[in-house]
Amino acid sequence: MGAKAKKAMMKKLKKGSSQLSTSNRKNEVADFLPLEGGPARRLPDPEEFVENTATVLYIGRIPHGFYENEMEGFFKQFGTIKKLRIARNKKTGKSKHFGFIEFESPQVAKIVADCMHNYLMFEHMLQVHLIPTERVHPKLWHGVNRRYKPLNWAQIEQKKHNKTRTVEEHKKLVKGILKRDQNRRKRIEAAGIEYECPQVVGSIQPTPKKIRFDEE
Repeated sequence: MGAKAKKAMMKKLKKGSSQLSTSNRKNEVADFLPLEGGPARRLPDPEEFVENTATVLYIGRIPHGFYENEMEGFFKQFGTIKKLRIARNKKTGKSKHFGFIEFESPQVAKIVADCMHNYLMFEHMLQVHLIPTERVHPKLWHGVNRRYKPLNWAQIEQKKHNKTRTVEEHKKLVKGILKRDQNRRKRIEAAGIEYECPQVVGSIQPTPKKIRFDEE
């Protein structure tokens, strides 16, 4: 094939590609015909007009030890944080391993959702999802400024142990102690161990008979 034939073939290829592109454009613009007349227009993609306004993120599978301060220090590298909270047990105060975070900018929230979803942290795959604005619960941020104060379980148990008891409550307590001591003695005897268990202090002794000296 000579040089002239190659040039002619290249011109035909370019002409065919240009015709194909123009036909595709015609098909695209033929989607919309204005009533006033004029050139046809292509219908816009609906996704182009969907603007992201969500700023609240759901964060699930939060590992142990990754609490409010740690979460704030980690996520503030993306942008300004407005609110943050971790769901906790009302009785014990322990984390339920999921929480919510609100950013000031919707663009930042979208970036965090894309980057941090399925992010491996302390052997946990974080689950990060955007929450639409209309689905945010009105009481989601109720009490968000209250920080968790750990419970002093030693003090709670101490008060429970040292509380004043009635006579009936004390008898019930001693009865349980004696029952457990008796079961322990039986297990020791069944094992063939010769051991003399010490007497439980505070056990209920049968009241002795009153002796009247005036009796003959």
